Amino acid sequence: MPNLWWWVGFNALILALLALDLGVFNKKAQAVSMRAALRWSAVWVSLAMAFGVAIDRLMGRQAALEFFAGYVVEQALSVDNLFVFILIFGYFKVAPSLQHRVLFWGILGALIMRGLMIASGALLIARFHWIVYVFGAFLVFTGVRMAFGGDNAVEPETNPVLRVVRRFLPISTHSKDHHFFIRAPLTAHGVPRLMATPLFVVLILVETTDVVFALDSIPAIFGVTKNPFLIYTSNVFAILGLRSLYFVLAGVIGKFHLLKYGLAVVLSFVGVKMLLEVVYPIAIGPSLVIVAGVLGLSVVLSLLIAPKADAPNAPSPKS
Repeated sequence: MPNLWWWVGFNALILALLALDLGVFNKKAQAVSMRAALRWSAVWVSLAMAFGVAIDRLMGRQAALEFFAGYVVEQALSVDNLFVFILIFGYFKVAPSLQHRVLFWGILGALIMRGLMIASGALLIARFHWIVYVFGAFLVFTGVRMAFGGDNAVEPETNPVLRVVRRFLPISTHSKDHHFFIRAPLTAHGVPRLMATPLFVVLILVETTDVVFALDSIPAIFGVTKNPFLIYTSNVFAILGLRSLYFVLAGVIGKFHLLKYGLAVVLSFVGVKMLLEVVYPIAIGPSLVIVAGVLGLSVVLSLLIAPKADAPNAPSPKS
């Protein structure tokens, strides 16, 4: 089991990479080109692969397989977030040059929230092992709901977090460059007050959307491994790669109309794996092959089979 210094070292590395990303490579607000998005996606995937190799050397082959399986599951389920992000940016007409900034801070917040959720889940499983079966049943239910449910929709007025923010913080009707907050006059005397911009509203929606999706993905990864360090690190690499992946797939993600069925099968499979772990445990190697195979098949079939004219398709980007 990794000690405290592993946690400290890993988080220090991630914070340094994020500071390098925002402070050096993406210091100015600008639209992310496809070439840059592909380059950063390759960087994050390469870092995840290198980390998995390091896990293999330091913790053994089983731990490495668990990390890679967790990474594949989390990366695949994170792709589902992209559909909603596209809708959010389109709904608020966020300029392409500002989307990177929103995703950066949104993902930074997601790392903190997921860390807390993972810690809570690990504590619950350690004290009440039966909760594994609750997670398993929930994943099966979620998989069925995903397969037969409708499209995701953006309804900002129904977001409870956004309602709380609006209750305590005034929101401006216009944005100012890339700022989340602006100073505006309160009265005729010109007393300044702090106001949130529409860009901050978008950030809140991105954050809460990730929390909702994490309610599915966090239990799923506990079906792959019970090691909190492997769960956290695979989550971190998947989330960090999501931002670059958004700019790679934003224009073509609508073509993967069968992907949600692949994700539904993956969630259901992991749920069944958790329910059967005492009676018929499924090894991590075959699990990784099944997950990757299902996702790959759903992508290939999406490209080979045209969607029906009246079938619900993935949203197309409007930003």
